[in-house]
Amino acid sequence: FFNKEGDFNNLTAAAYHKKTHLLVTGFASGVFHLHELPDFNLIHSLSISDQRIASISINCTGDWIAFGCSGLGQLLVWEWQSESYVLKQQGHFNSMVSLAYSPDGQYIVTGGEDGKVKVWNTSSSFCFVTFTEHNSGVTAVTFTSTGYVILSASLDGTVRAFDLHRYRNFRTFTSPRPSQFSSLAVDSSGEIVAAGSQDSFEIFIWSMQSGRLLDVLAGHEGPISSLSFNPMKCVLASASWDKTVKLWDMLDSWRTKETFIMNSDVLVVAFRPDGKELAVAALNGQITFWDHENAVQTGSIEGRHDLQMGRKELDKITAKQSAKGKSFTTLCYSADGQSILAGGLSKFVCIYNVKEQILMKKFEISCNYSLDAMEVFCVSKEKKEFFFCGHRTTSLTFISLFLNIAKCQIKFLQNYRHFKPEIRVTCVRFCPTGRSWAATTTEGLLLFSLDSGLIFDPFELDIDVTPSNIHKTLSQKEYTVAIVMAFKLNEKKLIQEVVEAVPSSEVDVVCSSLPELYVEKLLEFLASAFETSCHLEFYLIWAHKLLMLHGQKLKTR
Repeated sequence: FFNKEGDFNNLTAAAYHKKTHLLVTGFASGVFHLHELPDFNLIHSLSISDQRIASISINCTGDWIAFGCSGLGQLLVWEWQSESYVLKQQGHFNSMVSLAYSPDGQYIVTGGEDGKVKVWNTSSSFCFVTFTEHNSGVTAVTFTSTGYVILSASLDGTVRAFDLHRYRNFRTFTSPRPSQFSSLAVDSSGEIVAAGSQDSFEIFIWSMQSGRLLDVLAGHEGPISSLSFNPMKCVLASASWDKTVKLWDMLDSWRTKETFIMNSDVLVVAFRPDGKELAVAALNGQITFWDHENAVQTGSIEGRHDLQMGRKELDKITAKQSAKGKSFTTLCYSADGQSILAGGLSKFVCIYNVKEQILMKKFEISCNYSLDAMEVFCVSKEKKEFFFCGHRTTSLTFISLFLNIAKCQIKFLQNYRHFKPEIRVTCVRFCPTGRSWAATTTEGLLLFSLDSGLIFDPFELDIDVTPSNIHKTLSQKEYTVAIVMAFKLNEKKLIQEVVEAVPSSEVDVVCSSLPELYVEKLLEFLASAFETSCHLEFYLIWAHKLLMLHGQKLKTR
């Protein structure tokens, strides 16, 4: 059918719904057609993207159609009868480079090589606003202390401020001469914005309120790789490829307060949340800790071996040898300052104890072997042929050896013309609440949390909540179900009867299996029961078990 129309070569995806006889077809142009079979009656046609539609799926009822466009990272769910979108999401279609948490931990902002700045809701995992004002890759993003303003630095030579109330770019900071900004920091008051340049080796300071350039800090002899404001004092730390970390005092006309000399190029610098310690990661794979007030190094971690580098397909040396030149490219302290997260060109994120300077845990961010540098040992058929060819021709002249190697390399590269993204971690950040952390990786934005996700209540789906059913459930010794049913009915005498019917030996089990939704309700009931009940020890056991099991989650709320 499509061959007659001349569209067959452009057909990229198709799906058929048997019950409703619907055929959905997607094309390279981003257009999809909806036909009714067997007569091929065209019901609907729409352009949803300017990239090819990679995959199509229809839900069981045939009402919703999902489309995936891999070129732009788009996911769309379309209700064809009402001709409306049920869901529209789009990720960064190039690598994510940086991220930042909002002060309350509810939102995450990310910046990507596609020049977009996206804001995500941590509870729903959906992106709810995208800013597209930058003309080149975004290198750094951050929130101000209020949580309503986002700042982003870009290679297009601008630093932009976005308002989360009205979703607009209300400030644009630029330098006198065009500069590519590679790092960004904002002070705790949200009034001073600093950005580091990777071509002029200078740091530019602006006022958030007026948008004016206040100062240009010169002194580094290499590109500025990282900036960090002390959370408690008016001090800015800057790291550079010139093997130095400089501290600038804002109150003393931005003079250099201290300069720390490192053994290698400095890649990232971070202050502890209390502002009393400075962590520095260098190109030699070391993380060093400094008491910046007294200019004393307090410790160091040799992290190169913990990265556990993989071997890339085109590498001619082993992973162990290539790891000697690898290092951490991103650092972040935990909310309490006792631990530090570190990531780099590896599939692992490491978390260290700062005081003991030991590795506490390694998080593996991916098991996807279609990404490059995932395997430690990698010897393919083509590589063997290349190595053996070089071995066989040892007795030939230099020219014939060179031609043999070149010929094998051409054959080798022909088989690897497709692009394989390399696994890497570009940025890690701890949530201000201390309960979770996030990382931007080749696999996307990943969130790791101590808390379980949504509050789910499965008990009300299939049972009639009546006093007789509650007594029946109680007689079957299903204590947790009985308590939940009693709270749904919300009769105080019935709740008391059910709670007092639970044997004291079963209290621990019931408390651990009780849904979070009912923990607070049960605690409220216990508080009122203490005033009147004579079963004081029994109720104290309930309160103790509940608080021991659920206290941490209650505190965070």
